[in-house]
Amino acid sequence: MSERWTTDDVWALAPDASSRRAATKIARPTSWPRLGWRAAEPGTDAPGGAAAVWGECKGSGAKPYQAAAHLVGPGAPAYRCSCPSRKFPCKHVLALLSLWAEGEAAEDAGPDWLDEWLAKRTAKAAAPTTPKKAGPPADPEAAARRARQREERVAEGLTEFQTWLTDQIGTGLVDSRRRGYQKWDTVAARLVDAQAGRLAERVRALSGVITAADWPDRLLTEYALLHLLCVGYRRRDELPAGLGAAVRARVGLPLPDPDETVRDHWYVLGRHDFDAGQRVRGRRIWLRGRDTGRTAALLSFAHGGRALDTPARVGTLLDADLALHPAENRAVVAARHAEQRVGAPPGGSVADALDDVSRALADDPWRDVWPVVLADAVVAHDDGWWIVDPSGDALPLLVGDAGWKLFSISGGRGLTAAGEWTPDGLRPLTVWDARGRAVPVA
Repeated sequence: MSERWTTDDVWALAPDASSRRAATKIARPTSWPRLGWRAAEPGTDAPGGAAAVWGECKGSGAKPYQAAAHLVGPGAPAYRCSCPSRKFPCKHVLALLSLWAEGEAAEDAGPDWLDEWLAKRTAKAAAPTTPKKAGPPADPEAAARRARQREERVAEGLTEFQTWLTDQIGTGLVDSRRRGYQKWDTVAARLVDAQAGRLAERVRALSGVITAADWPDRLLTEYALLHLLCVGYRRRDELPAGLGAAVRARVGLPLPDPDETVRDHWYVLGRHDFDAGQRVRGRRIWLRGRDTGRTAALLSFAHGGRALDTPARVGTLLDADLALHPAENRAVVAARHAEQRVGAPPGGSVADALDDVSRALADDPWRDVWPVVLADAVVAHDDGWWIVDPSGDALPLLVGDAGWKLFSISGGRGLTAAGEWTPDGLRPLTVWDARGRAVPVA
């Protein structure tokens, strides 16, 4: 049995900030005339022993809203609510789960409408399906020809792009700031035509580089990395397998299927949500194997008001099989066996963290994030926020006003902190307080 969720776990399910704010207003027992949780079958890996959480919330109409969450089984967690909201989970489900996490719901098998919903889910899961068999394409020669044609088109586009890069260095950088984003959009559009879509996104992002105070240095660094990517693609067949896969992924070619499955007890280090553009939000969850030391990233994306997946909860140790892709440390959970809350993961010094980053960059020079864990570090403010290890080495923190939150958690004492290294500094994700409790920073 896994431990009951915390309120931080619940709020991580919110599709947006407004849903969370709305949920906090009704996360009071007085708003719920009926609520409870149904116990899971013995031996089931259910959070807090609950198979489902249910409740009836007062609304503006005569009938209460019927909300429930199914926490075990295929597709879990799953949600239902009789309200008209198009967000999943809605504010009622979030409030319900928050009350359950705080211990406000008692064990209760629940009403008939819960039975009906769970029965439908069970029947759907048990219904025979005809899985699509992975196999060779109907016309292998045509598929190989299309793949070859795409790679040739990408190669032609990158040759043209490399010429453009050389011209930028030859003519100087001053014009880059004057012309603004249109310069990057024009070049990016050509790369899209060449079917190098992900590289095009990176080129569009250059318009943000020129707003920085040290923009000439940053722009030259980006140009160097882009040039390296072009050379790497041209010599992709000569590269080691891992680096070759990274080059193909960074250009925008499809990621190959996972090439290995690894079972380990994975420390869930932290979670970062980001804007992926086009009304799409992304979530990145970092894992590190207790026994293997492997690093993995679970990525999910959601459009509009849909909820992002949270396959692992921060601050837990996840016993699971991960299917690992050969590029970018991306992984998916192939099978989960158990999940339990643990104390802080093993950490090191700033020097240890930077050594780890160096190894990661050697495998993939185009990385702009990598997870690190610092142990016995203190938070300090001196013309900005810093995290300092016992030797006095420090990294700048990308926290803004959240620096005071970090400072209050630490109380001036050393703590364990997990974050994402970036070229601009460390983005803190999770810290562990004096009691060993994981506290998300974001």
